[in-house]
Amino acid sequence: MSTNVENPSSSMDMVKWLIAITLLMGAVVGNYLYADMSVLVRAVGVVAAVAAGLGVAVTTEKGRTFIAFAKESRIEVRKVVWPTRQETTHTTFIVMAATVVMALILWGLDGILFRVVGFLTGLEI
Repeated sequence: MSTNVENPSSSMDMVKWLIAITLLMGAVVGNYLYADMSVLVRAVGVVAAVAAGLGVAVTTEKGRTFIAFAKESRIEVRKVVWPTRQETTHTTFIVMAATVVMALILWGLDGILFRVVGFLTGLEI
């Protein structure tokens, strides 16, 4: 048995998302409608509208969840042990060498199969 309990914030979240989307659409439409104005004024207006839209979106439940996820991800990235420049260079050369060897093998196999099919079908190109 499942029951959907509506949180008081979830009803407001829909309104907040509509406001955020309206602000973002307003930034695009305003930039288009005021094409005759200075680029600097339009850029400031677009940045302000996008910032306001994102600010409203962050106040929703999904926005707060996303911010928490981003903070946790940043903490996890700091824990990663990144390879040194020398390790990266060596690995790159190994991958390039393996790629060249595989390309030569496939090129040779293609040539052999081309000749075999040409011999079997009697078509020589």
